[in-house]
Amino acid sequence: MRVYAGMSDRVSLRDTIAYAQRVEALGYNGLHVPETVHDGLAASLLALEHTTALTVRTSVIVAFPRSPMLTAYAAWDLAAFSSGRFQLGLGTQIKPNIEGRYSVPWTEPVTRMRDYVGALRAIWRSFQEGVPLAYETTNYRFSRLQPFFNPGPLNVTPPTIWLGGVNEGMVRLAGSHADGIVTHPTNSNPRYLREICLPALREGEALTGRARDSVEIVSGSQYITGPTAADVDRNREHHRRLLAFLYSTPAYRRTLTLHGWEDLGERLQTITRTQQWDTLHQHVTDEVIDALVPQGTWDQLPEVIAQCFGDLADGVILTLPEDPANDARFREVIAAVQAIPPRH
Repeated sequence: MRVYAGMSDRVSLRDTIAYAQRVEALGYNGLHVPETVHDGLAASLLALEHTTALTVRTSVIVAFPRSPMLTAYAAWDLAAFSSGRFQLGLGTQIKPNIEGRYSVPWTEPVTRMRDYVGALRAIWRSFQEGVPLAYETTNYRFSRLQPFFNPGPLNVTPPTIWLGGVNEGMVRLAGSHADGIVTHPTNSNPRYLREICLPALREGEALTGRARDSVEIVSGSQYITGPTAADVDRNREHHRRLLAFLYSTPAYRRTLTLHGWEDLGERLQTITRTQQWDTLHQHVTDEVIDALVPQGTWDQLPEVIAQCFGDLADGVILTLPEDPANDARFREVIAAVQAIPPRH
């Protein structure tokens, strides 16, 4: 099983260099670069420049405010620069952010993302093979790429395309058009993967004639963990607050609905409207945490991951130790998780 490191959105561009080097030294397969307060492509460039073997994947950049042509150029450059270590993760964001934060018109997201991915592949084909660029759909029209603007072919692994998704439509699209999917932390528990994610992926694969299970799955599950049982207990309360905040967003409630907890999401959203942020965590019970977040000490974690995701995912995301003094011990945890046999 492959193991990826996440990265806090509060890591500065300057500190991204040391962070990526630490991730590589710990033996991770790759680094997921977020996009909230920094440009995810800029941070990816820094991570790639200062590592030698680490896969770097945006997880995820917001697609719709960027022209597919601009994204295609950036991903092509990063792949060439890194000898093929860059992977492109794309997300839609929610309508209020696209309209209010980016000032970009909102359209139906699954169709738009399908057209976006198709545009990227058409542009990259023109780059690689020199064929005329001709791609037209409901959302995009590309008909011009003079030789002066064509960067030419890659002699390394081209970027793969990964999607983030929660609801069936976007997951199905990943099955039909993407190389991989990274599930959202709120919708990554085994029941969600088994009952919603995998069936939708396989439907998408069948729609385009792809082989079953050809799309890689990285579970974005969080873990309540730490070196000792006392650390696990402290970490549990951190996750109680985090889950409360995340599930106050309606778009992330798919797993709550699956477990029959629709009322929890509605209650959390109501509380945010009254700005009572400090009370949110009081509504996330131990029952919810135990059902949705795997937990155990570092010594227990490889077995926990094997039981939860061994037959459901090709990779997982593990958070780095807070204290670098624990890195040597955590390197052994990463190696033990990597030794879990592949799901197929």
